[in-house]
Amino acid sequence: MPTLLSINVSSGGIPKTPTPSCAVSFKGLAGDGRNHEKHYKLERAVSLIDTEILEQLKTEGYNVPAGAVGENLTVENLDVQSLQLGDRLTFSGGVVIELAEVRKPCFVLDPLGVSLKKDIVGRCGYLARVITEGTLKSGESIVVQPVTP
Repeated sequence: MPTLLSINVSSGGIPKTPTPSCAVSFKGLAGDGRNHEKHYKLERAVSLIDTEILEQLKTEGYNVPAGAVGENLTVENLDVQSLQLGDRLTFSGGVVIELAEVRKPCFVLDPLGVSLKKDIVGRCGYLARVITEGTLKSGESIVVQPVTP
């Protein structure tokens, strides 16, 4: 079953720090830095990646625990890269997000490895807009509602 493994926030930049729960509004996660122009759009409110990608990167020699590559939500048992723009993720606590944009590597990844920005291309997860506000808690289950053509 797809699960929310970690919720990650920072006052700005990376790494983001895991937190057990967090309020979610249309603007994003409470306490997460939004001090850069590219983060002001509502369709960029939340970023997510799966642990399977992080595990791949670890086998390639990168130290990337949850939050290290700047993601807000680290999920497991959900092949994020197989999802489509417009798919909705409903968390068991009631929060709903909609995948709005393929995520590109964060420009501040250099401290994690000079080649990481290149090596992570195509496996950065997604940026999403918040459809239903609420509170997220680590461990929540996730249901994917595929976009209808």
